[in-house]
Amino acid sequence: MNVTENLLKRQDTEYKAFHSKLMPTVDENRVIGIRMPVLRKFAKELSDEQAKEFMQGLPHFYYEENNLHAFLIERIGDYDECIKAVNAFLPFVDNWATCDSLRPKAFKKHLPELLEQIKIWISSKETYTVRFGLEMLMCYYLDEAFKPEYLTLAAGVKSEEYYVNMMLAWFFATALAKQYDSTITFIENNILDIWVHNKTIQKAVESYRITDEQKVYLKTLKRG
Repeated sequence: MNVTENLLKRQDTEYKAFHSKLMPTVDENRVIGIRMPVLRKFAKELSDEQAKEFMQGLPHFYYEENNLHAFLIERIGDYDECIKAVNAFLPFVDNWATCDSLRPKAFKKHLPELLEQIKIWISSKETYTVRFGLEMLMCYYLDEAFKPEYLTLAAGVKSEEYYVNMMLAWFFATALAKQYDSTITFIENNILDIWVHNKTIQKAVESYRITDEQKVYLKTLKRG
């Protein structure tokens, strides 16, 4: 039994109906219906040989095949090999859920090199490559590794794509929670596009990591 046949055995039709509605960019016929914990468990069950063979089979047909591919990339311990696998995979990512599920563990110890890759990703013309680059910037560079220049890097991304702009808003709302003093100037000075600006404020106001006083002030900065 190959990997795809194994995935089809794990189908949950009720979950398929529910989850398909969350991903308007994916044809429902390409969704099997497998919960993420089940898919992650299956990824761990594959041998290295099975994983390698499966990952050579791009493009995949099913949404869950792409998610499985993402989880297998996360298991790659060598940074250079991991980057190579990510770059081979990103052109085939076609939805926010697959994009956001990819969090390679090898990245954490290679932040200087990763930053250079992020600059390449966010300059791409591919929606989910840009989104992934912004997400990595958010995940790894807003805490101990933070520098104000990273906010400028993100603010330089200009797009008409909804899923890019949503990630930008998520990035800046997270930045407000973690690096408020550096980030608030981007809101006060109207540096972000109006939609991203207002969505950032909305997300920040909804966050428990933002103080009540900060929320009151942020609401005064909404743009019409």
